[in-house]
Amino acid sequence: MGIQAQAVIGALYGDEGKGLMVDRLAAATPGAVVVRSNGGAQAGHTVVDPAGRRHVFHHIGSGSFAGTATHFSRFFVAHPMLLLGELADLSQLGVRPEISSDPRAPVTTPFDVIINQALELARGTARHGSCGLGFGETIERNLRPEFALSTKDLFRPDLHARLVSIRDAWVPVRLAALGMTALPVELAAALADDTTIARFEADCAAYLDRVTLWPDRRLCERGAVIFEAAQGLGLDQDCGAFPHVTRSNTGLANMLAIAAEAGITALDATYATRCYTTRHGAGPLKGEVAALPGITVVDPTNAPNEWQGCLRLAPLDLGTLREAITRDLTLDRGGITVKAGLAVTCLDQAEDGFAVTDDGEAIRLDPAKAASDIAERVGLLLWAESWGPRRGDVRLYADAAAAKVAE
Repeated sequence: MGIQAQAVIGALYGDEGKGLMVDRLAAATPGAVVVRSNGGAQAGHTVVDPAGRRHVFHHIGSGSFAGTATHFSRFFVAHPMLLLGELADLSQLGVRPEISSDPRAPVTTPFDVIINQALELARGTARHGSCGLGFGETIERNLRPEFALSTKDLFRPDLHARLVSIRDAWVPVRLAALGMTALPVELAAALADDTTIARFEADCAAYLDRVTLWPDRRLCERGAVIFEAAQGLGLDQDCGAFPHVTRSNTGLANMLAIAAEAGITALDATYATRCYTTRHGAGPLKGEVAALPGITVVDPTNAPNEWQGCLRLAPLDLGTLREAITRDLTLDRGGITVKAGLAVTCLDQAEDGFAVTDDGEAIRLDPAKAASDIAERVGLLLWAESWGPRRGDVRLYADAAAAKVAE
């Protein structure tokens, strides 16, 4: 008998409502484990539970309000410096999730953050759209075995020596490769301060107190699997518009690799999109406008910030959406059956006659029928639509038995 898993994938540039969908699926799947399949602490998945508790999930799986465990896969980049703060915030909301991690999951150090922020600041108006949390620099450093740091390495007796080596040997090499001869004063001070390493070692010790090592291959022993992707297909390192991409695969690729290890044989993939398009950070955005007629944008999560600026807007372009999902579904699945459906969110923000575009043509839609119209035009079954930020605002239509297997 095969093992089936569920997945939620952002169809465009992130901020599509992935957290909302994961929470809704988790509530319908008792005893599940949410698996972070890519990204790291730069994720921001907002969930509001039926009681009104609100949290923006960064590390922890978005099914936590529904009682799920969280697993960091080998593709997830852990950030001990930030995890503890998120756990403290969740504790105040009465949530203490069980957390496990594949031993191979990379770990961000303070030095990755320093390099990332210095580089993005140096780019000025040509910024790539980084969140400044060191994600891409962690991936870059881990390409060098002598400087790599994964979750299992946090147990090393020579952890301190490894961190000193990263600071004293890796950082100068990396800065030179980037053509950077000096750091901003504040970042230079943090780099030179020995307490930076001491604080990080304390964070790592606390991290290990909360996170259990558990290999991806034994995932299914933890419960029914719900994969939670970060960012969106438009930011995928292999498919997005370079350099405005993230250093990870944001769709099926990582999920299929994990599923193969774990013995999962079937995957129901929900591709999420708003009924309009947003992009937070630099990079191309087809049809970008200052304001969207017929849409009242409500987004308390994506406030303007110094790294990504203001949330950018455009009508939903069905051609872009269709192309991104189709490309993701053409990946080699290694014998794993994939069924795909669409979730359309933020419909409560749409007014009668709001427009999407397709092949340069503006198409006016009735919000009440918009989700099904969008799904039909994209060529997927409609599996879910949301009319607000809470779990109860999500209508699920997905029936795995009746779902169409992606060609």
